[in-house]
Amino acid sequence: MAYEKNDLLENFDVFPKIFVEGKPTEIHIRQLGCEPMFLPDTDYPAVICAMEQGQPEFWPSTTDFRPLTLHTDAQGNFTFTHTFTKEQQYLIRFPNENGRPKVQFPVYCVAQDLAGRYPFLGDLHMHTTGSDGDEVPQVVCANYRRYGYDFTVISDHRRYDPSLDAMAFYRDVPTELTIVPGEEVHLPDVKGHHNAVHIVNFGGEFSINSLVEGEATEEKGTDLSVRAIRTENVPESMTLAQYEDTLWEYAKDIEVPQGVEKMPYAICKWIFERIRDANGLGIYAHPNWRNNVYHVPETFTDYVMEQKIFDAFEVLGGESYYEQNGFQTARYYEERAKGNRFPIVGSTDSHSSYKSNEDGFVAATIIFSPENERRALIASVKDFYSVAVDTISKEFRLVGESRFIRYGCFLLKEYFPLHDELCFEEGRLMKQYATGTESEKAEALQMLRAIYGRVQRHREKYFAF
Repeated sequence: MAYEKNDLLENFDVFPKIFVEGKPTEIHIRQLGCEPMFLPDTDYPAVICAMEQGQPEFWPSTTDFRPLTLHTDAQGNFTFTHTFTKEQQYLIRFPNENGRPKVQFPVYCVAQDLAGRYPFLGDLHMHTTGSDGDEVPQVVCANYRRYGYDFTVISDHRRYDPSLDAMAFYRDVPTELTIVPGEEVHLPDVKGHHNAVHIVNFGGEFSINSLVEGEATEEKGTDLSVRAIRTENVPESMTLAQYEDTLWEYAKDIEVPQGVEKMPYAICKWIFERIRDANGLGIYAHPNWRNNVYHVPETFTDYVMEQKIFDAFEVLGGESYYEQNGFQTARYYEERAKGNRFPIVGSTDSHSSYKSNEDGFVAATIIFSPENERRALIASVKDFYSVAVDTISKEFRLVGESRFIRYGCFLLKEYFPLHDELCFEEGRLMKQYATGTESEKAEALQMLRAIYGRVQRHREKYFAF
């Protein structure tokens, strides 16, 4: 998912990489078997360079450059303590005899509100053979773990139970991937009025599709075991007639401006309210998807944005043509310029989890959350601690608030390449467990038990929280 490891990551281990402003932090720089650049028991001049405050010879009133003399230990490694003063990237620079950088190590200082919030990368919208995808849920989860995902959801069209199947399959398997229940919601027409808007229920504790008798209930029934992860306060499934009467009555009190279809708007609003009842995250998905023409009229999206009936906007996802993600990104920033702030996410909307699918890795989301757990992830998105990642091209792009774009760029270059190496082996073993022979399953389970906890320990090493 992230950049490949650069030579500095291969040859030096710098930790922690992320720490909190105004707090003394002990930094370690270790040489990793390359031809030694630093001799044992020797003094070296160094400079702590603030990335965002200018060169000292040109901007003396703002520059934060701190000269240091650092001493190596018996192995040629450094340990020193420094207090970083402002949220931004810093460079630990060792100059050559001409004063130019000989080598420099990027690190990042965050503000107090990010202390204890770790970056978890994942997907909030994808499909399996539970609807129109190419692989079964357990294989999709394994494959995306191989690619560095910390969390994912199975959000099949009109189906909640495939996400439950994936969660059940790995329930007793020691993996650090968080699998979140979910679905893409498509409810029936209401007395001839159709709602074409695609809405994702990410992490909801019960199915919205199964609130109305239809494909899902006909296939799986209405027992809570196939439509909820909780046993209390789950609404009963309605007949189609009951649903139509409910929505017709609900829409009576709704007023919309000219040019906006009232019943589709009412259905969307009702769906988002039910997702919130389920403690989920209601995602307004890909309005600029081209289904011959744009999937949702611009006037409709204008009003949805103005009223903010959703929990998060899928600003990136699904397709590689510019008219979808590019136009949605422009809309997001235009809305921000008008003072309209709302959470955003990026998703693959993938229908195949293999690299041969060119649209299978177009986007992701980094959520800055206290833990990699469903409720914490949802709360963090709602509290605006997320950034969308566009990976259509090799040179990634980020969409979101400026501070998270800057921080996310650093993480994708300096942290996630190390993180992804650990995830790859775990995902490979998950797939072996999902598809292998009995002996291969047993071997995978044994090895997963042996490596369990590595990603958390890696995270704790590089974040000084």
